[in-house]
Amino acid sequence: MNVQTRRFLLAGTALLAATGSLADAAPRRRHAHGAASAPAAAQSDDESGADQAPAPAGPPAASLIGPVDTLARWACIVDVTTGTVLLEKAADERMPPSSLTKMMTAYIVFSMLKSGRLKLDQALPVSEKAWRMQGSKMFVPLGESIPVQDLIQGMVIQSGNDACIVLAEGISGSEEQFVGQMNEVGGKIGLINSHFMNATGWPGDNHYMCARDVATVAVRLIRDFPEYYHFFSEKDFRFNKISQGNRNVLVDKGLADGLKTGHTDAGGFGLCASADRGGNRVVLALNGMPSSNARAHEGERLLEWTFANFENATLFHKGDVVDQAPVWLGTQPTVPLVATRDVVMTLPHGWRTRVHIGVDYQAPVAAPVAAGQALGDLVLTNPGLPDIRMQLVAGQAVPRLGLLARASTVLGQKLGRH
Repeated sequence: MNVQTRRFLLAGTALLAATGSLADAAPRRRHAHGAASAPAAAQSDDESGADQAPAPAGPPAASLIGPVDTLARWACIVDVTTGTVLLEKAADERMPPSSLTKMMTAYIVFSMLKSGRLKLDQALPVSEKAWRMQGSKMFVPLGESIPVQDLIQGMVIQSGNDACIVLAEGISGSEEQFVGQMNEVGGKIGLINSHFMNATGWPGDNHYMCARDVATVAVRLIRDFPEYYHFFSEKDFRFNKISQGNRNVLVDKGLADGLKTGHTDAGGFGLCASADRGGNRVVLALNGMPSSNARAHEGERLLEWTFANFENATLFHKGDVVDQAPVWLGTQPTVPLVATRDVVMTLPHGWRTRVHIGVDYQAPVAAPVAAGQALGDLVLTNPGLPDIRMQLVAGQAVPRLGLLARASTVLGQKLGRH
């Protein structure tokens, strides 16, 4: 009879060998049985406003290391590799997203490019609607056709509302049909509290996102379209004899390599930025700050805070033997339990003193066992954090004993009990 078993492998400072990696550590084992309002039509996106005296907006943000004051009304910081949320503040509340919307517009455009239904050198016509669009502009000329690459640069670097309309109409026939695609795809990529009414982020009833969704779109852009992500890191763009710099100050200063800024009266000043340091990439989504200057300083401060306080630790590599599970009636007494992928965990600095690692499985494992057969879970436990579980599989096949050998084993076990 098998029972659910949890074997604790390592805990506290015993987690690491001298190399700092669990992959080479000798395990010690013991058994245990185991609401916000909709945006008001007020002001165009991304325009400068007078700086105001910065003060924390409402209660502090929650983080893995305790409360953190921030000027942002809404915030979400995520580690791209592990998906760990490092900081959040009203992250699921509806908010006016302003030009942060354009990241979702870019996601649809990049999807069309990747599928081959759109080409970078393909020219799209400029309608009167696009030409007349107010707010931030790349200044597309009426009646002409503009290459898709120029429109992308005008959208993500210059935050051109007119560029968004040209792209939307060129891809879907109208902005309204394009917006329908934004909402449909948004649901598929995991947006939980977003609804789009336009492709630009222009203020309107029932047009909203939440900070967590802004971060989600950013992560998906980075993961799904690495070949197009470079557009967000370009520092300036010249079109129609007009040069405009990237509105993301963190990109201009070389502190981030993307993504977007935004501003409306209702939503304040917003920023979504991403940076990679030493192989650790994070995404930061902030909104509701009082000025463009406050946005720049708060974005830089929280980006530095993130890298200063968290690290990614590779606990096991794909294929590593995590433990040996006993086998019943097999040709081998045990079967290796191996990791199906690299196990990377984002933790505050000093995690070595707190994290516990164990494996859950039914013991003993009944033979025959197939290589790659799912047998249990690796369980990562850290106080204050939810458990992380990852499937473990058999590292090799273990055939079943022959009839006589099985009979002998069963008889020996019964005799040994009396």
